[in-house]
Amino acid sequence: MTPASKVNREAFWSSLDPAARDTLVRGGRSRRYRKGDHLCLQGEPPDQVLILQRGWAKICVGDSEGRERVIAVRGPGELIGETGLLTESPRTATVTALHQLIALVVPRQRFRAFLNEHPDAWPKVYQTLSRRLAQSDERILSLGSHVGAGRLALFLLKLAEQSGLPDPDGGISLPPLSQTELGSCVDVSRETVARAMREWRAQGLIRNSWRQTVLLDAEGLREHARKFMI
Repeated sequence: MTPASKVNREAFWSSLDPAARDTLVRGGRSRRYRKGDHLCLQGEPPDQVLILQRGWAKICVGDSEGRERVIAVRGPGELIGETGLLTESPRTATVTALHQLIALVVPRQRFRAFLNEHPDAWPKVYQTLSRRLAQSDERILSLGSHVGAGRLALFLLKLAEQSGLPDPDGGISLPPLSQTELGSCVDVSRETVARAMREWRAQGLIRNSWRQTVLLDAEGLREHARKFMI
């Protein structure tokens, strides 16, 4: 079994050779998750790794007051749980299904055995971790260089690049994040997101409805983001 929807060419799964993929499939099991199900929880032991096969999940971190902040989105082919694999420390975030999805679940010890059998896969794990750190740096840079609507525009463009799918009616369909979740991703209020979305919809840059955003004009949105640079 292989991930069934579009897979980012830089995703962990697409970087493996067929023999390595077969070994992982034999060592794990495909599991279906409903919308809102947790794939893993912040603070729990890192007893397994997951590879998304179909659908998207959000990565959230909770603070001391119980508030949840979305820090990233993961799509088909992406590895989840690699940090715990390397450090053996508790999960640093909660991963939640944005809609019904399928993931290949591999126990940690079997994943380590897989890496021993396929040592060429180790660099793929480190590359995944390196990309995550780079994405975190990009997010921090965006927070410091753009005001709210500009950060949101850049985030939508990045989502389209990393996880977008062609929409049957034209444009690039983005992962199904609510306006509140989008605001959490870029540290702005839901009202700021709603106001920006209305403006961009009127300008023909996007098409949106409940938990659905379709990017229609990437260059236009990128130019719009430049107007919000500090």
